Amino acid sequence: MKDIKSSVGVRIVIIGVLILALLIPSTFIRALVSERASRRKEAIQEITSKWSTRQIIGGPIITIPYTETWKDEEGKTKSVIKYIQVLPETLNIGGEIRPEIRYRGIYKAVVYNAQLDLSGDFSFEKLQTMNIDLDQLLWDDAFVSMNISDMRGINEYVELKWGEQAVLFEPGIKRGNDLFDSGISVRTPLSFGNVSEGINYALHINLKGSQALSFLPLGKTTIANLRSSWNNPSFDGAFLPEQHQIDSNGFSADWQVLDLNRNYPQIWVENVSKKTVLSSEFGVNLYSPVDIYTQTTRAVKYMIMFVGLTFLIFFLVEVFSNNKIHPIQYLLIGVSLCIFYLLLLALSEHVNFGLAYLIASLSVVILIGTYVRSALEKKVIPLITVGMLTILYGFLYILLQNQDYALLIGSVGLFLIIAAVMYTTRNVNWYQIDLNNTLD
Repeated sequence: MKDIKSSVGVRIVIIGVLILALLIPSTFIRALVSERASRRKEAIQEITSKWSTRQIIGGPIITIPYTETWKDEEGKTKSVIKYIQVLPETLNIGGEIRPEIRYRGIYKAVVYNAQLDLSGDFSFEKLQTMNIDLDQLLWDDAFVSMNISDMRGINEYVELKWGEQAVLFEPGIKRGNDLFDSGISVRTPLSFGNVSEGINYALHINLKGSQALSFLPLGKTTIANLRSSWNNPSFDGAFLPEQHQIDSNGFSADWQVLDLNRNYPQIWVENVSKKTVLSSEFGVNLYSPVDIYTQTTRAVKYMIMFVGLTFLIFFLVEVFSNNKIHPIQYLLIGVSLCIFYLLLLALSEHVNFGLAYLIASLSVVILIGTYVRSALEKKVIPLITVGMLTILYGFLYILLQNQDYALLIGSVGLFLIIAAVMYTTRNVNWYQIDLNNTLD
């Protein structure tokens, strides 16, 4: 009976068992990555909770109360106060986002100060087309509201230029506007004259926020222009910019949204839901281009494939030389490959991901190369091993950096690897092979 040590079948089974056994540390490494990602999320939440969270700006919007009267079955006159919501005819938004990096330990979060200028005009002509008696409108109780999702971000008092007047906003949303949960409002008495003439408005907001800034396109025509020194923006929401420019100095973006692009009118009485209005938001996310935990998680997903290919290299070394590798040596090599992911995770929290990957991969390649050089007799084998491991780590890095093409690159790469193995072993008689002897 063939010696177990020289049996190809037994060796393959042992290698397969070792690969499956290494699934255990891969599970622990994934859990560790998830834990570190959660800790980072908690740190970011702590920073933003003390600074200000993502901001959603909406408005201005005019709310006009009116009295609706009717007679009941007994002929008694009844009345109730209802509210008309009037959106601006034009809404022009211009602003600059000034980003900052705030730290909590080793973790960082993107925060910003935004200087926003809003202007435009209101038209009240459609009031005359509604089934409402204009004499029942409570003009003196009309008010203007602005949605600001996190009030902690307001840095200074907000002044509203309303026609020829200038008034200061007050905190909170007055009763009658059920679209906004948080924001500022101010009473702005109107008159019959405003119905035909309309009215202009302008305001400036100095606002703090974090990670993202969004707007509600409440104007019949909404035009927005944003600029920032942040050079990794991600444009989010229901509408993308009409045009944008991104370079090393930052970005600028321009939006234009018409009332026809949204699913709610310019004027209504209690028939538009908050969800419908909020679904039309658009804006920009100050995107962090490298998420080390996402990239590390993706790297760990390739771990078993990586270990399997490395073991394949050493198995072929056994087949084509008179050097036998003990299962314990396979296990030690597999564990060192697992250590790579721990090094990658730890280093990437302190230095650039690319540099962390380079240091971790070089460390493991040198470790395995040195170990193989000491363990095996033929000195050419360590050079081959180091070269193949370098190619594998390079291949893995390309997969991590090209997420959109990872499937294509990975499929082609694996095809070429299998093709190379098949070509190299095309003349091997697996029935007669004896690992105690060198192949001719």
